[in-house]
Amino acid sequence: MLDVTYEAVDDLPPGRTAEIDEDRGRIRVRLDATAPLTAVVDQLNIEIRALMSSAHWFQLWKDEIVSRDTPGQPLSIEYLLEKKEVYGTYVEERKGLVSVYIDPALDTRAFAASMNPTTKNFLNGGQWFQLYAGEIIDNSPEPNRV
Repeated sequence: MLDVTYEAVDDLPPGRTAEIDEDRGRIRVRLDATAPLTAVVDQLNIEIRALMSSAHWFQLWKDEIVSRDTPGQPLSIEYLLEKKEVYGTYVEERKGLVSVYIDPALDTRAFAASMNPTTKNFLNGGQWFQLYAGEIIDNSPEPNRV
């Protein structure tokens, strides 16, 4: 099962406003709780580009698997400081592109808190999976391991 969590923290290295950690079926996004949201979003876009360039993540779009290497529409995620429809965060998904709209009225702590339910709802759509050490991890429940 895929698990993506956002946390506002006080222990990132100096000058680092965002950090993404990946493991089997899991992404942990740590954000500097004291940094301005604009700085956090700028660094988050750098971090997410690095993660996506690893080519471990895929999107199932209709009957096509989209990856970082898909010609004409490489898989990417962008964080935008722009209010869209609701207060908080809003995710819009298209083939090869996920746009995360962030209300500029939020601070970093509120952004992190709003992303957890938003991301969970997004992943429940079942269109994303990770290739980790040769194993495909999707949003299905984990099998019982003995």
